[in-house]
Amino acid sequence: FADVTKDHQWIHVDVDRATKESPFGSTVAHGFLTLSLIPRLGGMVDATEPAYPGLKLAINYGLNRVRFPNPVTSGTNVRTRTKLVGVDKINDECFQVVGEVTIEIEGKEKPACVAEMVSRYYF
Repeated sequence: FADVTKDHQWIHVDVDRATKESPFGSTVAHGFLTLSLIPRLGGMVDATEPAYPGLKLAINYGLNRVRFPNPVTSGTNVRTRTKLVGVDKINDECFQVVGEVTIEIEGKEKPACVAEMVSRYYF
C-alpha cells in the first residue's frame, strides 16, 4: 500500500523505529488502507452472488464524512458494523443507500474508522 500511494512515512513502514518512537508501539496501517477494507469486511464484494435478489449492479457512490479516531496497529484484528441511515429511490431501477460504517478494532473501545458511505443499487 505504501508503494502504491507513495506514503512511506516511518509510522507505517519502519518496524524498529515505530516500536521505539511511535506512541502506538508499532507500525500502523494507513488510514486509507483501513478505509479501503469496508467493502470486503462488510460483505459487499462477492462476484458470484448478488447482495440482493434481482440486483444487477452496485456502485460505491462516495462518502459524506470519514474520521480515523484510532490507528490500526500491526497484527490487530478489525471488523465492520454498519447502521442504515437512509434509502432514497433515485428512479425505478436505482436506490441510493446511506450507511454509517464503523471499523472496530478487537480489544479497543475507540474505532479505527467511522464513515458515512453512499452506495447505489441498480435492479
